[in-house]
Amino acid sequence: MTEDFLKYQAQTGPTPLSVEVSHANGSYIYDTKGNTYLDFVAGVSANTLGHSNPTIVKAVQEQAASYMHVMVYGEYVQKPAVDVSKLLAEQLPDSLSTTYLVNSGTEAIEGAMKLAKRATGRGEIIGAKHAYHGNTQGSMSLMGFEERKQAYRPLLPGIKFITFNSEADLQKITHKTAAVLLETIQGGAGFIEPKNDYLKKVKQRCEDVGALLILDEIQPGFGRTGKLFGFMNYGIIPDILVMGKGMAGGMPIGAFTASYDMMALLKDAPKMGHITTFGGHPVIAAAALATLKELTNSTLIPQTLEKEKLFRTLLVHPLIKEIRGKGLMLAVIVENEELTNFLVLEGMKRGLILFWLLFESKAIRITPPLTISNEEIEEGCTTILGLLNEWNSQNVN
Repeated sequence: MTEDFLKYQAQTGPTPLSVEVSHANGSYIYDTKGNTYLDFVAGVSANTLGHSNPTIVKAVQEQAASYMHVMVYGEYVQKPAVDVSKLLAEQLPDSLSTTYLVNSGTEAIEGAMKLAKRATGRGEIIGAKHAYHGNTQGSMSLMGFEERKQAYRPLLPGIKFITFNSEADLQKITHKTAAVLLETIQGGAGFIEPKNDYLKKVKQRCEDVGALLILDEIQPGFGRTGKLFGFMNYGIIPDILVMGKGMAGGMPIGAFTASYDMMALLKDAPKMGHITTFGGHPVIAAAALATLKELTNSTLIPQTLEKEKLFRTLLVHPLIKEIRGKGLMLAVIVENEELTNFLVLEGMKRGLILFWLLFESKAIRITPPLTISNEEIEEGCTTILGLLNEWNSQNVN
């Protein structure tokens, strides 16, 4: 199967991990060779409620048996899409009342950029250095990492960059700016949190010049930081909210949310300002609804902060320089890239799934399912500490 995988399925890099998956359940993935892996990555923050969550599986099966795709987005009234959009509105501030459901986080970024230009009549979008918002042309234009972009230029014009957490750079936001688009917590850069009320200051500057603030919650969203969305930790409300990844517990989805009046701009003058065939797909929407109900009707979200404390208590070692992030969106920072690679690759051999971050080579991603148990956290951290000790013993001068 691996040979066919490498031959017939397009790859994203020269050395894929190539685990042949048999099945997955809870916090574990099982391969076709009988190996078991404790998953500290959750499909890169997507499997919010763990693998093969029975509530999500039931919702998917029941909806698939009722109807699947029947019409392009926005024409027919389909209960799963309506219900998940309504429940989202009930959980969000009043100004974030209307949701456009799409197929992925990067499509949601594209829609949010279009909406900001339509709402303001301006063309300039400001992103952050070391940002990552997806890999389509518009999203890539906002990627603050030239090495990943240079082979695909020309990209969108009218893009400028500021440094995340730099107050001096706020003056670059002007009356020409349609929107500032930021990750609430920078992901690929190493899970960098906003400091000193930075997001409040960005929002105030946007209001002063008539620009919009778009927050990318594709990674922090859906309970990972101790709140349903990361921005709720920082005392601000974005004009447009972008989400994806963990929204449907492992099913492909994205969305962008704004006020009713702003979102109405996409339906006229011109009509069909944003269209999608499969956005709001009833089976995917059913999974998203089941995920959101579980998150809002349980204690999983506040538990992420207690589990963060456990990680920070356990992961103490001279080779760990710091642990960044919040809740179950954590990055362990070590001394060099070689150690990062050792932990990821050797961890897999020992039955623990860790992963890299896009731009910070000294970071190890820890974003497990929110359903992970304390015992599973202790099991994985014991493996990490053992690997660090092994690295020390192999590299003694």
